[in-house]
Amino acid sequence: MKNKPVITDIQGSFTLHNGVQMPYLGLGTYQSDNDQEVVDAIKGAIDIGYRHIDTAAAYKNEQGVGKGIKESGIDRKEIFVVSKVWNDNQGYESTLKAFDESLNRLGLEYLDLYLIHWPVSGKYKETWKALEYLYAQKKIRAIGVSNFLKHHLEDLMKDCTIVPMVNQMEFHPLLVQQNLVDFCNENSIQYESWSPFMQGKVFALHICNDLAKKHRKSVAQIILRWNLQKGVIAIPKSVHIDRITSNADIFDFELSEEDINFLDSLENGQRSGPDPDNFNF
Repeated sequence: MKNKPVITDIQGSFTLHNGVQMPYLGLGTYQSDNDQEVVDAIKGAIDIGYRHIDTAAAYKNEQGVGKGIKESGIDRKEIFVVSKVWNDNQGYESTLKAFDESLNRLGLEYLDLYLIHWPVSGKYKETWKALEYLYAQKKIRAIGVSNFLKHHLEDLMKDCTIVPMVNQMEFHPLLVQQNLVDFCNENSIQYESWSPFMQGKVFALHICNDLAKKHRKSVAQIILRWNLQKGVIAIPKSVHIDRITSNADIFDFELSEEDINFLDSLENGQRSGPDPDNFNF
């Protein structure tokens, strides 16, 4: 593990390799409807103290996300907003156009982080050049990738001017991929998890029940705390204010090294989402 991360409170952050502070706990919006549901979820999360909101063009809810941010009444500069370019829009010119369309839907003048959603073969290098251009134009504060395995990153880094600042991956106790985490740490690429609860499947496994009892916390809280203590940014998705609140109640306890090693040991390569080496969309 890299230097032990400093974890303070809901608005704490990890520092990206360009110096930008990225809040280490965010609200995911995958499968949140583009209506009052996502607006209320974001306003509620921001009211609780969340300052990191993750969306994507493919989620088709950027308008609702932007509305929720605006209606929260919090200064835009205090919110870390992330979106992603979808596979159909990859390529240089098409990525520039897709970025502008995402900004328009969000009603924002810039993004804090923009990611390549999936490593589309033959396209992601041109897409990355577009992200580097947008970063140079100060339209994005940080740029990164999602679902890139080590060989994708190595291939991209052979030709890129800027090393990705973030790699957002499926990450949970059954899919740790420690070698990839280590590679990202060695190259100052911030690791971030999507689907930290395996889209809810992790709760049926009962694998973390003993840890939950030990710390008097929920399984969800244990897993999120594990993310942060491993230096991994987490963006659990929910539209229910009680769960959004509960997911943020992870700053009054600490997992031991033994606890972390136990969770790491559950790795069996099981995915709840697509394989970055074998997706067809």
